[in-house]
Amino acid sequence: MPPTSSATKDSAAAHIWAKGVSVDFSHAGQTNRVLHNIDMSIPRGGFVSLIGPSGCGKSTLLKVLAGLLQPAEGEVRVAGVTPAEAARQRRIGLVFQEATLMPWKNALDNVKVLMEIAYKDRSKEDITQRATEMLRLVGLEKAALKRPSQLSGGMRQRVSIARALAMDPEVLMMDEPFGALDAITREEMSEFLLEIWQRTGKTIVFVTHSIDEAVFLSREVHVMGTGPARIVETMPITLPYPRVEESYSLPEFAVASGRLRRLLKDGHGSKATS
Repeated sequence: MPPTSSATKDSAAAHIWAKGVSVDFSHAGQTNRVLHNIDMSIPRGGFVSLIGPSGCGKSTLLKVLAGLLQPAEGEVRVAGVTPAEAARQRRIGLVFQEATLMPWKNALDNVKVLMEIAYKDRSKEDITQRATEMLRLVGLEKAALKRPSQLSGGMRQRVSIARALAMDPEVLMMDEPFGALDAITREEMSEFLLEIWQRTGKTIVFVTHSIDEAVFLSREVHVMGTGPARIVETMPITLPYPRVEESYSLPEFAVASGRLRRLLKDGHGSKATS
């Protein structure tokens, strides 16, 4: 169903737009609402994080925005079209917590794999050149011939990000991509991701359990709560860019992280980490 005239105007002004989105799951003859009445507007080139307690629907919302799940109610637009159409047009790139690389392929071939499936009209040389450029972008050009078992966890995630960027999506949707990494590597990957975002101008939607990660990365944080699952508040982050290691000690950082903690508690509790 196409948007109404007012919805058309609103969705056209945003790169990602959602209105009244609800999701129901059925089990054993009962229907449970896992997302309720979600409204969202993300500008082109924005960096938005979704944060909230476990089970509040962060990953479910990301799947709706990515076109992997159809909402029971409401409308969603990505770059002016439905998420499913945006995905078909390769406007959306996905990065998950696990890098999901093919263990028998080296880093370069893992970056190439989606392009080889999608771009039947491109030569092998063009695909290899594009993949090499993406590995260079994520700082792994010298590791091109290494297999995943020869790479650290952070390096494997860089390959995963390079694979998504190789398709040149407008939007990058990331579901806790650094959640399995140690604290130091996680901070390094956060700085790396901001560099990539600023160089490419992609719109990024980022799911995390970490308060500090959300503050460090985002221009805006959508705080989710339960009972029912919903967005409690949309909070702008005024911490100046570029953000570096010293940003964690700024007064603005402490204020933002403190407010996020209070919002998460008000949203029916959280185990978000710092």
